[in-house]
Amino acid sequence: MKWGGSTEEICSTEHLDLMGHPSIFSLLINPGSIITAIFGLMKIIPLSEGAFTVDATKKFVPFHVGQDAMTDRSRGSLLVEIQPFVVITDNDIILLDTGLGQKNEQGQFQLFKNLSEHGLNADDITKVIMSHLHKDHVSGLINPYTGQLSFENATHYIQKQELEYALQGGSVSYHTEMLELLKSADNVVLSEAEQGTLGEGIRYEITGAHSKFHRVIWIEDGDEIAFFGGDDAPQLSQMRTRFAAKYDFDGKKAMQLREKWLKEGAEGGWKFLFYHDIKTPIHQFNE
Repeated sequence: MKWGGSTEEICSTEHLDLMGHPSIFSLLINPGSIITAIFGLMKIIPLSEGAFTVDATKKFVPFHVGQDAMTDRSRGSLLVEIQPFVVITDNDIILLDTGLGQKNEQGQFQLFKNLSEHGLNADDITKVIMSHLHKDHVSGLINPYTGQLSFENATHYIQKQELEYALQGGSVSYHTEMLELLKSADNVVLSEAEQGTLGEGIRYEITGAHSKFHRVIWIEDGDEIAFFGGDDAPQLSQMRTRFAAKYDFDGKKAMQLREKWLKEGAEGGWKFLFYHDIKTPIHQFNE
């Protein structure tokens, strides 16, 4: 494959291995593509569950790019990708957020199916790290067939304040019945500090921007840094646009943080992972 080609050329490739191509800064994909990015020692795998529209009801309706029209969706609908990430380091196989927990048309658990397409299964995951607990990020934590945790061998890292806040109820963004299972699970670590570490090379910080106790995660492996902003930095376009979203808990703070991260990330060579971006799951900014 010739690097630096058109978007169509990149999207048509079934499997992308970036070893030996350190100059690649952005990956563009179509729904259903299988893509793996390797930066130095770190391997990053977007696990796309497809595109969806979502409105004030917080219901996620599948959207087929190129076939469906946004004008047919309810007023105020947003077009988003649902896209957990696997990050493989020298020490761990880490899952960042877990998607919608859906079954595909063949009745397969979509998250497990996506993992299998990259030669992974649930038992391989060593850490599950949650940015926050809105249902489009947390629902894959529970296996739809067993009703138990999907990743029994993994340690799950969740912000305690976010879980307590979610369980108070009153918001359609949270699936409280599902979250009740997390309180008594043996392999769940509830973090309380506003910032801290979650193992070697992994750190987090509470932002309180998109949701009241939302957090962002940095993963370092050698000279590589992956940054997962969850819904504080969900799409590439939001990094380049100055706006405060009404759907955020603190939209102004989220806007200011994106500006800060853009500057720091460009200087530090971060790989930004975008959970809701339709075309660009991973991007590295130039200084």
